[in-house]
This record gives sequence, structure tokens and C-alpha cells, in this order.
Amino acid sequence: MAELATIARPYAEALFKSSQGDLNGAAQWLDALGAVADNAQLLQFAGNPKVTDQQVFDVVADVAKAQLPGNARNFLRMVIENGRLAALPEIAVQFRALKNAQSGSSDAVVYSAFPIPAATLGDVAVTLEKRFGRKLNVTVAEDPSLIGGIRVVVGDEVLDTSVKARLEQMKVALTA
Repeated sequence: MAELATIARPYAEALFKSSQGDLNGAAQWLDALGAVADNAQLLQFAGNPKVTDQQVFDVVADVAKAQLPGNARNFLRMVIENGRLAALPEIAVQFRALKNAQSGSSDAVVYSAFPIPAATLGDVAVTLEKRFGRKLNVTVAEDPSLIGGIRVVVGDEVLDTSVKARLEQMKVALTA
């Protein structure tokens, strides 16, 4: 994966510098394109020598279902013409990291066994920001295997208060 990260870095940095006026907008369409480009069938289609760059562009733009601004369309064309469609998800990750570094925030994923109401999520976000000492961009993902509680991942830090984790701790304590 280091090779993919190396390939993606200059694209992410160039896009970051050129999108200073609208980093949030660029992050949105780049995330959408990255999610589309993460599809193995699309990459196989794009790798077919009989398929033109325009055909790949049309498929990606249609699947993204987002109204792509001019700079997004130009960026996507450049990535496809250079044969770097597979690097698009990593470009999105690195772009978000640059954006977060500039704003002093981090992405946080809150895994929960059940859906979290918006009001409760706001309280959880405030508590997590105090705990991690920085502004967090919180997203929620459901994971029924947690049984209850939450598991929070912020970069390489993990805060696990789930029932599953507590049961594992008890199991270790009882078998030790």
C-alpha cells in the first residue's frame, strides 16, 4: 500500500492547494469519487484496453450521482488519463488528512450497536472532543456485534466502551 500512498500524495497536495477557496466542497465530491473508484468491477472496466478514457469518465461521473463542478470534472479526467483511478480512494484519504491538519480537527468514527439519535450524538461529540483534545468530524457506523455501548476510532486511537470489550476483559481476567 505504500506505493499507492506515494502515487496519491502529489494529487492530494495539488488538489488541496487549488481548492483553498472551497475545501469542504472539494472534500465532498472527492469522497464521492473515491467511493465509486473503490469498486473492483469499475477498476476492471477501466483497465480494459478497449475502453476509452471518455467511457470511463462517463461511467464514474454517472455512478457518482453528484453534480460535479468544473474543477472536479477536470481532476477526474486527469486522474483517468494518467491511469490513476485505483489511487482515487487514497487521494481522498490524504486530501481529508491535509484538510483536517489545516483546521486542527480529526475524523472520528463512532461504532454503535444501535442507531444514535442526533441529539445524543451531539452530546457524545462534545464529550469525545474533550476526551481527545481536538475538534472531531464525527460519523456513525452500526456494528451489532458490540452488543451495547460505543467504540470510537480517531486516527490510530481507539476508545472502546462496548459491552463486547468489557466481556472480553472479564474473560481475560477470569482465565488468567
